[in-house]
Amino acid sequence: MNARSLLAPLFVCLCLLTVTGCSTFESRAKQKAAVFNTLDTATQERLKTGDIRVGDTMDEVYIALGRPDEKRDKTTADGRTAHWIYKRYWQEYEGEAFVGSRPVYVKNPTTGAVTVYYEPVRQPIYANRSQDRLRIIFQDDRVSVIERPK
Repeated sequence: MNARSLLAPLFVCLCLLTVTGCSTFESRAKQKAAVFNTLDTATQERLKTGDIRVGDTMDEVYIALGRPDEKRDKTTADGRTAHWIYKRYWQEYEGEAFVGSRPVYVKNPTTGAVTVYYEPVRQPIYANRSQDRLRIIFQDDRVSVIERPK
């Protein structure tokens, strides 16, 4: 594996870090300090481990898990609900593609003649994939449903 084939996945990771920022539990608790400081110690510790429960508020879920990857609002006869979707992302190797060729020069030690050969250049192909890992439904600013795929 050459350096060029390692750069594509590294570049994607760096872009994701730049876009998502460095959201940690501590930074989110500090950002929502007005809410976090009013919670009892047991709830603070639970949120610190990412444990969310039915009845938690949107702020509590944000403190525990961070910003969702996707938000949706749904209106039905029963009222409005908010859906927060957390995803997992990965790259899947799909093979290699021929991207050209490069010359290889071989000098004959006896005659001094140079022969040029062309060797193929291949590049790995990766497909970006994502999958829902957690879906939270809020009714009246409180968690009413937590869905986790099997």
